[in-house]
Amino acid sequence: MKFMETGIDGLFVTEQEPFTDERGAFARTFCAREFAEHGLETQFVQHSRSMSKRKGTLRGLHFQRPPDGEVKLVSCVSGAIWDVAVDLRSGSQSYGHWRAFELSAENGRQFYIPAGFAHGFQSLTDHAVTHYLISCAYAPGSANGIRFDDSDIGITWPRPVTAISEKDLSWPRLCDSDPADAAQSAQPVF
Repeated sequence: MKFMETGIDGLFVTEQEPFTDERGAFARTFCAREFAEHGLETQFVQHSRSMSKRKGTLRGLHFQRPPDGEVKLVSCVSGAIWDVAVDLRSGSQSYGHWRAFELSAENGRQFYIPAGFAHGFQSLTDHAVTHYLISCAYAPGSANGIRFDDSDIGITWPRPVTAISEKDLSWPRLCDSDPADAAQSAQPVF
């Protein structure tokens, strides 16, 4: 596996190094030893999956408040998504900064998102299936979010939004949120 830094401390993109032959291909998507060697989480107690029917569907930006902050390893196993993480760690030099990467079944990339980040994505294809390895069980009382279109953050979404939940439309802007809410968090996207 290749681990690529993103310019924000703790955020990584991983790429597979597939072995191919006449049968097809084989690649590791997770190795506890290699993740530990990079100082990354190795215990994922929850695995989740979402399917977005239409391209342009937007989910996020979600996180869980402490003490239920989550580390996520996100991949797209069918279709393609534009996956986004926003640094919400208090005291971070990159607070409020974001990074985004295309994840697809074809490119096999995964996005490693530590606790303390909001996470969301937009489907680039119809029937995009997203898979998450999550370090902490979902805690409904800790669920929180920020606006996907917060102008202070300035995320560039690649498509017009075709579907979004009422809940995701109701999140506050980052400047209207309590920074302590996100100090060590990130929530599964539904």
